[in-house]
Amino acid sequence: MTKQICIGILLTFLGFQYATAQEENEKAVVIDTLPDNNYREDQFYIGLTYNILQNRPSDISQNNLSNGLHLGIIRDFPINKKRNKAIGIGIGYSYNSYFHNLKATETDNGITYEAIDSDESFKRNKFRTHIIELPIEFRWRTSTATDYEFWRIYGGFKVGYIFSGTSKFVGNDEKLKFNNDDLNRLQYGLTLSAGYNTWNFHVYYGLNKLFKDDTKTLDGEAFEMSVIKVGLMFYIL
Repeated sequence: MTKQICIGILLTFLGFQYATAQEENEKAVVIDTLPDNNYREDQFYIGLTYNILQNRPSDISQNNLSNGLHLGIIRDFPINKKRNKAIGIGIGYSYNSYFHNLKATETDNGITYEAIDSDESFKRNKFRTHIIELPIEFRWRTSTATDYEFWRIYGGFKVGYIFSGTSKFVGNDEKLKFNNDDLNRLQYGLTLSAGYNTWNFHVYYGLNKLFKDDTKTLDGEAFEMSVIKVGLMFYIL
C-alpha cells in the first residue's frame, strides 16, 4: 500500500512538472511573437558616388569617372516612443578618386600645379584619397519592429580625416605618383540620404576646401575647390 502511495505521489509530481514546463513553453512562444519595443536600426552602409570638384581653377575640367566608395556602420539611438526618430553615430571608410586635367608635379621647392595643354595626350591624371569618417545623422523613418521595408530620410553631418592622399599622372612618356601634402587632411560636410528599403539617394556637400589655403597654380590662382558627392547609399541590417 505504501508503495502504491509513493508511486501515486511520484506520478502526480511528474505530471505537475510537465504541466509547468508546457505553460512556460507557451509563454516563451507568446513572448517571441510579440514586437520588440526596443528595436534599433543598427545598420551597415555601402555607398557609391560620383565625385564633383566645384570651384575649379581656370581651364580645369574633370574627365573619366571620378568615383567614390563609402562603407561603415552606424549605431542607432531612438529618441521617441515610436522609435521612428533617432540619432545615428557611426564610423566609416571612404575611397575617392578625382580625374581631371590639373597636373601636379613634385619639386624641391614644393608641388606645382598647371593645366595640361589641350593638345597634350595623356592616359590618366587624378587625385586619390582614403578617409576615415565619423557620420552623425538625424534619422526619420516609417519602420516598426516587424517592418523591414520602409521609407527613410537621414540628414546629418560628416567629418573625415584623409590618412592617405596621392597625386598620379600617367602620360605617354612620363609617370608621376607621390603623396600630396597640400591636401587639406580634415574634411567635413553635410549629408542627406533618402529612399525606400535598400535603395537610397545620397548626397554629400563639402563645407571646406579640398586643398590648403596657400595652394596655388603656377599662374598664381588660388585653389578654392570643394567636393560634392552624389550617388546611392545601401543600408544593411
